Amino acid sequence: MRALFTGLLLSAIFGAIGCSEQGLSEAGRTAKPGDTVMVHYTGKLPDGTVVDSTEGQEPLGIVVGQGAVLPVFEQALIGMSPGEVKSMTVAPEEAFGPYHDDASMIVTLDRSTLAHSLDLEVGQRLNAAVFYPDEPEKPVNVPVTVIDVNERTVTVDANHPLAGKELRFEIRLVKIR
Repeated sequence: MRALFTGLLLSAIFGAIGCSEQGLSEAGRTAKPGDTVMVHYTGKLPDGTVVDSTEGQEPLGIVVGQGAVLPVFEQALIGMSPGEVKSMTVAPEEAFGPYHDDASMIVTLDRSTLAHSLDLEVGQRLNAAVFYPDEPEKPVNVPVTVIDVNERTVTVDANHPLAGKELRFEIRLVKIR
């Protein structure tokens, strides 16, 4: 019985030492390319409207340098320490690009050319199959937003919903793995 108790006591001591060493290894550590980091963030428009947030959810895991998030967001993570909070303003060009209101992004289609008869509504998001002349057998899915609809036509906008908008982020680095 005493051997079992001694073993448990030693395990508890070494476990505590391991935890404190792990805590020490986090202290002073900063995020660098290749690190996996866990972050909480909130993205807002200048008027305060929240467009995306991880608050109240699990933090987002990001491998710094892999390009899974906006480059400017990823760059902001470099040099951050666990617990650090950073606020940043991102210009449209560094976020989802400028808004284009030309024929390359705003398209009016005759409803008779649509593959499906849908009950479409303004604001509805759809995936449109786009066929390019150089690869007509491989359609590309492009998310679009319905901006006008009537009995004969549907007008869609292929701009990202946040194109042309300045974004403000608050980022909190939770952990570096």
